[in-house]
Amino acid sequence: MNTAQFTPAGTMTAEDLGRIHLIGVGGVGMAGLARLFLTRGLPVSGSELRDWPSLAGLRALGGTIHSTHEAANLDGVDTVVYSSAIPQDHLEMVEARRRGLRVLHRSEALAAAMTGRRTVAVAGTHGKTSTTSMVTMVLQQAGTDPSFVIGGEISEVGSGAHHGTGEHFVVEADESDRSFLIYRPFVSIITNIEADHLNTYGDLANLEAAFAEFARLTDPDGFIVTCADDAGGRRLAETLRSEGRRVWTYGESADADLRMSDVTSSAQGVRYLAEVEGRSLGEIRLPIPGRHMALNSAAAVLAAYLLELPVAAAEAALGAFPGVRRRFERKGVADGVLVYDEYAYHPTSMTLALQTLREVAGDGRLIVVFQPYRLYRTRDLQPEIAAALGIADELVLLEVFGPGEQRGPGEGSAALIEAVPLAAEHKVFVEAWDDVPAEVARRARTGDVVVTMGAPPISLMGDQLLDALLARTGGAAALGAGVDPDGAATTAG
Repeated sequence: MNTAQFTPAGTMTAEDLGRIHLIGVGGVGMAGLARLFLTRGLPVSGSELRDWPSLAGLRALGGTIHSTHEAANLDGVDTVVYSSAIPQDHLEMVEARRRGLRVLHRSEALAAAMTGRRTVAVAGTHGKTSTTSMVTMVLQQAGTDPSFVIGGEISEVGSGAHHGTGEHFVVEADESDRSFLIYRPFVSIITNIEADHLNTYGDLANLEAAFAEFARLTDPDGFIVTCADDAGGRRLAETLRSEGRRVWTYGESADADLRMSDVTSSAQGVRYLAEVEGRSLGEIRLPIPGRHMALNSAAAVLAAYLLELPVAAAEAALGAFPGVRRRFERKGVADGVLVYDEYAYHPTSMTLALQTLREVAGDGRLIVVFQPYRLYRTRDLQPEIAAALGIADELVLLEVFGPGEQRGPGEGSAALIEAVPLAAEHKVFVEAWDDVPAEVARRARTGDVVVTMGAPPISLMGDQLLDALLARTGGAAALGAGVDPDGAATTAG
């Protein structure tokens, strides 16, 4: 995608867009944008073939949702918004251009909503959604009422977007299609940089160059935050500092500006001591496990410190952080088997998530139900993805979810499962979606942890797994967050 042809942030406002129509409005990113516009009082319509859970909320806010794609959906519309998943020859895209309507990429429409606000943009290969959510909750705890658009929903809040009255606008900045280069942040947070989206960038060097370009778009009066423990983040910090830019780092590294120490993670959560500029910030606690979650929270703490917000607000917000849907989200328990859902599909985030789930499983086994996301990633990172899946005790693998991609010879899940270092009896490739619940129910035992992981559709599998497990005994399933019989917190993260 050539972002040079797109309108950057600050050129127009959301009100300039008039009546807005979003193609594929059910996806997390598009639904969040629609919610933002609706809570801002703007007229919004959208088209979506699949009945995503988010659509009911959009209708309740006054949005018009069409369950078909057709030309008539554009009647009375001023601006049509699309995402990178929508092809240029889509019926509504073609019709919008025929009518001479304004046609904007999602990032352009989001940029319009940022005009006049101090934007806090969170980018990175992993941890964007969790970090964006943490920053948002810290700002809310401090009483600033920020606007936000997140690539997921904050658990228990039930929303990934909101139009606030405060000066800050927190946004998850997507690097996958270069669209983050449209934004003009006051604060840029880059959690880490690893090889991904190489279908867009070609190699890691080009990806790192894009992150550097994103960081250089930061307001001179603002600042850049990145991770000292991440090799890509460290290289970026060195480059930007040599250019005289304000860069602050966080991590366990001795030279991090916000230094974490005594990091401890268990099923009950994660905690650490934080110190910045020689000043102790005390102990930071999260009710969700995982050292990677601790790192994400450190980025939020550092940003809050540099924005001169009360440290107590950060401690309180993170201490009550409920997690993000599809990020270590507990779906429920049935017949003694815990079921979680996790968005991870890149091998690094998969490894971190599965290691954390091992902590939760304790003496039980870990059963992974994985749907790879994108053929190019599954092909290019197959050894690394296979190694991550090897952490599981049992693997149920679905076919790759790659809309619009053409599968070449030897590509896809049939090749991936052969590479996973598990004995044949502990791994299986299941081609038909409807056959997965029975397969999981056959393998799972009381005390096991099951996680659905990967591409967006797999999030719909959790309830089906609970039903299949429940059917084994006719018992009752307990849904949502809560406490395990042994007292371990299971609030989603």
